[in-house]
Amino acid sequence: MTSFSLSKLAIASALVAASSGVLAQTAAPAAAKAPEPEYTVTGNLGIFSDYRFRGISQTNKQPAIQGGVDLALKNGLYLGNWNSNVDSTMYNGANIEMDFYGGYKATFGDFGLDVGGIYYYYPGTGANPAGWDIKNGELYIGGSWGPVTAKYNYAVTDFFGAPDSNGSWYLNVAAAHDFGNGFGVNGSIGYQGLRGGAKVAQINGTVVDSITDWKLGGTYTADGWVFGLAYISTNRDLAGYTSPSKNISNGTAVVSVSKSF
Repeated sequence: MTSFSLSKLAIASALVAASSGVLAQTAAPAAAKAPEPEYTVTGNLGIFSDYRFRGISQTNKQPAIQGGVDLALKNGLYLGNWNSNVDSTMYNGANIEMDFYGGYKATFGDFGLDVGGIYYYYPGTGANPAGWDIKNGELYIGGSWGPVTAKYNYAVTDFFGAPDSNGSWYLNVAAAHDFGNGFGVNGSIGYQGLRGGAKVAQINGTVVDSITDWKLGGTYTADGWVFGLAYISTNRDLAGYTSPSKNISNGTAVVSVSKSF
C-alpha cells in the first residue's frame, strides 16, 4: 500500500507540473504599456454667477461664461488660452478678457514645479473717453506638495495699465481634498501687493497698497461635470465701476458649473 500510494503521489505531482507548464506556455502575454503621447490638447468651459479675480468682481457681480484650451507637450512645456466676459466700464470699453500663457511643469516625487508667464489682454480697451490702455504681463513660479499648492506672480509691465506699478505681486496658497464619491472641498488665501498707481481707494476714501482675499468652497463631480459653490471675500471695500455704490470686493457666494474635455 505504501509503495502504491507513493507512486500515485509521484504521478499526480508530475501531472500538476505538466499542466502548469502548459498553462505557462499558453497564457496570453502581458499587454504592452501604451506609449506616452507627444502632446495632449484639453479644453474647459464653465458658467459662473460672478467672475472673481483675486477676490474682486470683474463683472460687476454679474454672471460670466469662461473657457479655454491648453496644449501640453511630453517634455513639460505648455501653452494655453483662457477667456471670460468682463465689465466693459471697468476695462474702458473692453468686454472680454483673453489670457495667454506658457511655461514648464515638472514633478519630483511628491513635489511639482510650475514656471512661466501670462499676458492679460483686453481687446477694445481704451475706447472710453480718457480711458487708458489696460494690459498686464506677469511672470510666475508655483509649487505643489500633495493637496497643497503655492504660486507667486510678479508684474513685469504696469499692473493693468496703472502708471509706475510694475513690480506689483501676488502670492496665493491653496489646498484641496477629495472625499470620494464625487465630493471635494477647496480653499485658498491670497495677498496682492500694489505699487505706484495700482494703489486703490476704498469706498470710505482711504487708499490701500495691498489686498488680502480668501476662498472656501465645495464641489460635486458627476459624469465629468463639476458643480461648485464657494464663498469668496477680501479685506477691502472697493466700489464698482458700472455701479459706484456697489461693493465689488465684499463676501459673495459664487455658484458654478464647468466641464473639462
